[in-house]
Amino acid sequence: MTKHRVTLALLFGLALAFSASSRLQAQPQNGTAVQETEDAVKVTTYKRFVDNREPNPGVAYQAAKDYMVRYGKEDDQYTRYLKQWITAFEKDERQDALLRAIYGEKNYAGGFAMAKRVMADDPEDVKSLIALGYGGYLATTNAKNETFNADSERYAQKAIQLLESGKAPDAWEPFRNKEDALASLHYAIGFNELKLRPEEAIGRFIKVTQIDSDLKKTPSTYYLLAVAYEQGPYKRLSADYTKRFADQPETPESKAALESLNKVMDLIIDAYARAVALAGTDPQHQAKKAEWTKRLTDLYKFRHQNSDAGLNEFVAGVLVKPLPQP
Repeated sequence: MTKHRVTLALLFGLALAFSASSRLQAQPQNGTAVQETEDAVKVTTYKRFVDNREPNPGVAYQAAKDYMVRYGKEDDQYTRYLKQWITAFEKDERQDALLRAIYGEKNYAGGFAMAKRVMADDPEDVKSLIALGYGGYLATTNAKNETFNADSERYAQKAIQLLESGKAPDAWEPFRNKEDALASLHYAIGFNELKLRPEEAIGRFIKVTQIDSDLKKTPSTYYLLAVAYEQGPYKRLSADYTKRFADQPETPESKAALESLNKVMDLIIDAYARAVALAGTDPQHQAKKAEWTKRLTDLYKFRHQNSDAGLNEFVAGVLVKPLPQP
């Protein structure tokens, strides 16, 4: 990861020249006088800082700290500049540590523990917001840890808002581009909503299918959409139908309720069919494809007088049809 490329570039301003008598000189700013000194330690320390700003910022940071310990009370253009540079370096280091914890070390607790300080540095640090927004999903799937879901969703929503307003990080990694990041954030929110708020998750997964990213063509997107329909509106409408109309003569009201229930089932069937179609022959999806196919077959037969006639053709043609809306 390239460090300090933006923040430090904004602060990069002072240049050194050395005379035969080893005096420290800085180019004057706005007509200010050139500073001169016979202090060899001052010259050496500042030169070590300047020489390492770009090739080795860590060494430059230590030199800047050393300089400030000795000369920080002077309050001149050098100390003021170094204060700014040190602040920017430490800010970038905190951001890098957060990104490394979440993406590299899988230390989700550590990453989220840094979040408050990193967000205090910059509430619109979209790069960190993306990592934190996606980090809850990573913690859930990689570590079976749902502790960070609520915070992660809040960060993800903020990241989406900023991305849609035109703000962008200096680099998209580990995502491919803006669309990939946006789709991944919606997917992460939907995944975390699935257990407690499945009806809200539906909108998230539909949003994923509307963004031109790899997730639009990923089988799990449609499987999770099917589960959201099942756990959300279908479960709710089924319970209501059973309570109000079970073992009762058909009425216009019960007929309308059953029609609503069947419409949701058709949405579930469509989503499972898309998951199965996208799984294709990819080896990594075959175990799940078998499960999805079984569930799809059961639901399809329920809606077609216990017959699976036409199911293969339905699956073969489902991806050329627009995704039905709830």
